[in-house]
Order: sequence, then structure tokens, then C-alpha cells
Amino acid sequence: MAKRKDEKTIDTIAKTIDHTLLKAEATKEQIEKLAFEAKEYGFAAVCVNPVWVETAFNILKNTPEIKVATVIGFPLGATLPEVKAFETQRAIEYGATEVDMVINIGALKEKQDHWVERDIQAVVAAARGKALVKVIIETSLLTEEEKIRACRLAVAAGADFVKTSTGFSTGGATLKDVSLMRQVVGPTIGVKASGGIRSKEDAQGMLAAGATRIGTSAGVAIVCS
Repeated sequence: MAKRKDEKTIDTIAKTIDHTLLKAEATKEQIEKLAFEAKEYGFAAVCVNPVWVETAFNILKNTPEIKVATVIGFPLGATLPEVKAFETQRAIEYGATEVDMVINIGALKEKQDHWVERDIQAVVAAARGKALVKVIIETSLLTEEEKIRACRLAVAAGADFVKTSTGFSTGGATLKDVSLMRQVVGPTIGVKASGGIRSKEDAQGMLAAGATRIGTSAGVAIVCS
């Protein structure tokens, strides 16, 4: 039976969602529930802290279309490049196929662009051929000029995506930031909107602005609304 128009819309949104649980107090039971929900609703990925990658992978290993994503240098980004690279390597060994790394935000603000690019390159090199790299620039802490520079550095370093936010800072994704990021990176790099996306309308707005992925802990609520 053909799906109603709205069901098709929901399916399209679901395939862009990184179903996310990054709280410090997350338990194994909650991570397992997250992974099973991703299978049930056909989300693009689950996004979990590195310690939970293996748990998610064991549930999703026979569902290769649903990726296991994790976070690197999270949530501050103030970790040495070689540590981020090692964290990436270990996460991939446990089953991660996507890594969302936080840039060195202070270095960006000091215009130490070579350090920011080196930071991203370390993760890209560690993930090459094994995992996609999404670069979290934490837009709520940046000026427009800094956002543009961060996106350009991510592209120059070989990243696959730029991402708005950790969800742990002073703000999340905005339509204006997503549109700006898409404009800067062009059509071939992914843009992930993350932080504060709670409804189907929020998700649709971000996708219309240029996002190709949605990071949210409200995935089930979005697709069931």
C-alpha cells in the first residue's frame, strides 16, 4: 500500500536523524533502547559517547544502513590533537563509523588557524577510509567571521561534515547558522544541525536551510508527531 504523503515526509526526515544520547548519566539500558529505536524508526545513525560505541554496534551490526556515531574531544574541544586522534582510532576499533569532533575553539578565536586545521587533520587522518568526520564548530560561541573561518578550515582539513553545536554550550542550531554554513562549504560537504531541534517543524526548517543531518535526542517524538 502506498504511503500517505505525510508518512513519506516522516521517512525522509528519519533518514537524516542522528538519534542522540550524550548525557553523562546515560546507562547501558538507555543506550540499548536508543539503538533499538534507531532500528525501529530507520534513523541515519545513533550518536553516543565513546564508552557506549561497542554496545550500540552490537545491536546495529546487522543493520549497516544505520551508522554508529560517536564524539571526540567532547564537549569542550580542548584536547590535544594526538589525543583526539587516538580517541578516534579506538572508537573505530569498537565499531564507530562516524565521528563528531569538537574543534579547538580557543585557538580559532585567537586566529591560530594552523592549530585548528592540524587538530581537524589529526582526526581526519585517523578516520580515513574507516569513518566519516563531522566537525563541531560550536556556533553559539563564535562570531560570523569565526563561523566562516571554521567551516573553511574543516573543508581544507578534509572533513566530511560541519556541525553546528555540541548541545552542551550556550545555544544550539539556528536556521541562520545552518544557511551560512551551507553557503560556505558548498554543495558537496554535509551540514549537521544539532542542539534544540525538538519538532518535525524544527527539523524541516533545518533541512530547508541546508542541513543534511539532524542531531537530536527527540528523534522518536519528531517522527511520531
